[in-house]
Amino acid sequence: MHQQNRLQGQRAFTLIEMMIVIVVIAILLGVLLPQFRGTQDEARMQRAKSELRTVATAMESYYIHNSNAFPTEAQGLTQLITATPRVISSVPDDPFRSGSNDYSYQLSSNSQYYVLYSYGPDATAAITDISTAGVVQCSGACATSIDDICMTNGNPVGATSGNC
Repeated sequence: MHQQNRLQGQRAFTLIEMMIVIVVIAILLGVLLPQFRGTQDEARMQRAKSELRTVATAMESYYIHNSNAFPTEAQGLTQLITATPRVISSVPDDPFRSGSNDYSYQLSSNSQYYVLYSYGPDATAAITDISTAGVVQCSGACATSIDDICMTNGNPVGATSGNC
């Protein structure tokens, strides 16, 4: 008798209560996931900025120790790995490109200016070149919509503030 009263006193969730809990969880996830995705992009942007600063330091070191010359585009950024003194041991991958893809590198035709860049959150490169005057050049309406993240020893005209 005592055990039977105890079982009657316990109450389980009904199907409707379970469905309400599931709907509330789904709504919370729907609200929080877009914010989380934005946080991931922000973290990738900060990572790209930090890594590009490091690669730019390696470029400047290479320039100083190699007769005032930057690596050619054909040599690419991997030339920095074998440079003396070694500043980086490997070229980091662009966090906005799938697979293992290094950051992009352009050298001006007079070999005086460079631009190192990440494709940015849209995973499409807007930066196309760097002029002999050191001006970063890009395609489309880059003055207002570029999301590429870059480092240059030239003039980042056309890039949005904080990116180049």
